Amino acid sequence: MEQALQQQKQLSLETPNLQKELRTQWRITIPLVAMNFTWFAKTAITTAFVGRLGELPLAGATLGFTFGNVTGFSLLNGLCGAMEPICGQAFGAKNVCLLHKTLLMATTLLLAVSVPIAFLWINVDRILINCGQQRELAAVSRRYLIFLIPDLVVTSFLCPLKAYLSTQNVTVPIMLSSATATALHIPAILILSRARGLEGIAMAVWISDLVVAILLAIYVILWESRKGGNWKEGGWFEQGGAEWARLLKLSGPCCLTTCLEWWCYEIVVLLTGRLHSARRSVGVLAVVLNFDYLLFSVMLSLGTCASVRVSNELGAGRPGVARRAAGVCLCAGAAMGVVGGAAMVGASGVWGKLFSRERGVVRGVGRMMMVMAAVEVVNFPLVVCGGVVRGTARPWLGMYANVCGFYLIGLPLGVVLAFKVGLGLGGLLGGLFGGVVVCLVLLLVFLARIDWDDESHKAQMMQDLVDHEDHNPIPS
Repeated sequence: MEQALQQQKQLSLETPNLQKELRTQWRITIPLVAMNFTWFAKTAITTAFVGRLGELPLAGATLGFTFGNVTGFSLLNGLCGAMEPICGQAFGAKNVCLLHKTLLMATTLLLAVSVPIAFLWINVDRILINCGQQRELAAVSRRYLIFLIPDLVVTSFLCPLKAYLSTQNVTVPIMLSSATATALHIPAILILSRARGLEGIAMAVWISDLVVAILLAIYVILWESRKGGNWKEGGWFEQGGAEWARLLKLSGPCCLTTCLEWWCYEIVVLLTGRLHSARRSVGVLAVVLNFDYLLFSVMLSLGTCASVRVSNELGAGRPGVARRAAGVCLCAGAAMGVVGGAAMVGASGVWGKLFSRERGVVRGVGRMMMVMAAVEVVNFPLVVCGGVVRGTARPWLGMYANVCGFYLIGLPLGVVLAFKVGLGLGGLLGGLFGGVVVCLVLLLVFLARIDWDDESHKAQMMQDLVDHEDHNPIPS
């Protein structure tokens, strides 16, 4: 009887008030949403300035930026995803030493990966020409990417700094630094575009990212000093084989999960270019995806919040709270999916008019946004599920789901509906919807089979890999 009462008391200590959990997630998510919105604004500003240079610079820079996203930034962001479970669980376990180690190791890893990516970008013109692109477009793409190479180095510092802070529930500085950099991006791109044209615009992109990185680095230095000199607690130059093995083991699946989903959308764009009315279809898809990018900024923030909350509680040895936090995140994701889908339906009549005056494009945007709205309803909880599996340090579950959903179901189904059945762009997006549904179902099955007590035990065992002499509590 006493044992049962003790277990009930422990459960009550583990079980946070639902309102408290929602407030915690709100404090994490809202600044991240604002930060992602500023990123979208910076991208839109950059595109607008490139468009003022003419049709050839716009097409070449867009092609180069797409190539850079696929081969560079998606890889760096994906590899950095391994920091979420490691740092999140380390923060929950109050393991400062492991936090320090992971920040330095992740930065080193991204810098090392940036080297071959830079060589790839230098030869992008040859690659694009061999893929059938025009020489003029390939040359413009190379000019743009060469001046964007410094952004690889900046991103190698920026992504780990963001993950280091967000996994410790510190997101307001990320939001403020991103907003500051976006405000500075406008005068920077205005001055540099006049001085250097397309090259100046590329320079403005990495300069604004550098501002964010510098501001976050300054904040981390001041924050660590204010907490009582956590710099002295070790971990900076004490990385061992076990820590590197875990980071690499997690970074691979995290990278593949991010890239597989990212590449799927790029493949859909390429397939759209092979439709009968390719020019109009590509234009329609580009306009629709611009609205999707707005919603994705919210999705990404919810997924990060889910990863942070689950990893923090598992690291703290509270599996019941971790399971409940995952449930709250999933409910929030499902609710936001309905809101996002409804927003896309509501905007379907006016969104196309903001980008084009051609009636065919406007009507096509209206129809395709109705289809894409169904995708968004499912996509929100899917991204949250991906965050939960990252938080449990099992990102390969997301990788398996993406392979099965997008590449075994979604893309083949889209090709059949678009080209065999003759549904065109609607068929491609219909296939994408089928793939997203399969991904969500698979991840929900994976999550339903998780043993949360066992996951918490594994998280505690991972903390034991760090030298206990360097293990010190994080001051409150």
